[in-house]
Amino acid sequence: MKIIFATGNRHKLNEIREIMDGCGFDIVTSKDEGIAADPEENGETFEENALIKARAVYDLSDGKAVVMADDSGLCIDALGGEPGIFSARFMGHDTGYDIKNAEILRRMEDVPEERRSARFVCAVAAVLPSGREVTVCEAMEGRIAHSIAGGNGFGYDPVFYLPEFGRTSAEISEHSKNLISHRGKAIRHMLAVLSEYCALDPQQKHSAALNGCHEDTYRK
Repeated sequence: MKIIFATGNRHKLNEIREIMDGCGFDIVTSKDEGIAADPEENGETFEENALIKARAVYDLSDGKAVVMADDSGLCIDALGGEPGIFSARFMGHDTGYDIKNAEILRRMEDVPEERRSARFVCAVAAVLPSGREVTVCEAMEGRIAHSIAGGNGFGYDPVFYLPEFGRTSAEISEHSKNLISHRGKAIRHMLAVLSEYCALDPQQKHSAALNGCHEDTYRK
């Protein structure tokens, strides 16, 4: 079974492919399929925005593949949850993350350690060949660091401190990050949900599970 993942983000796609390695799906991007969808992400939650992206690609696809999309962001408690669903658009789409991260640190400069809690949140939406829609949401808890550190990962990783590792998420390996990350948790959750829809053992290959389902299983 093919999954079309609605993303043009190279870094994100690398993460997704590692997380889903061995799951039995053929993973391609909307770009690979020649689908150019750039919907307005005007939802009020991560789940709503993920669905907006998945629906846009599904509507332009042949309807035979599962279409998945995610929406994720950094939520900082001391900043009232900002940047939240506006994480990618914070300070403008074209602003580099070195500048965005520096601004986050500037705004958090006088915030004490006990109030630096934050989390990465990721919602994954799937539109199944029948048109049934599914969403899941997961998080990775941590704190805002006091300085930029690390060359792995991308986005806000260099300022997101993981107490259990004693370093930022940009300082740990991609493999270690994917085991605990918001996106890793959300994608694995989605794969389990898709298996449950088929009423089959989750240990079976997900491609076989989906191929073995009747479309009625997915009807709204």
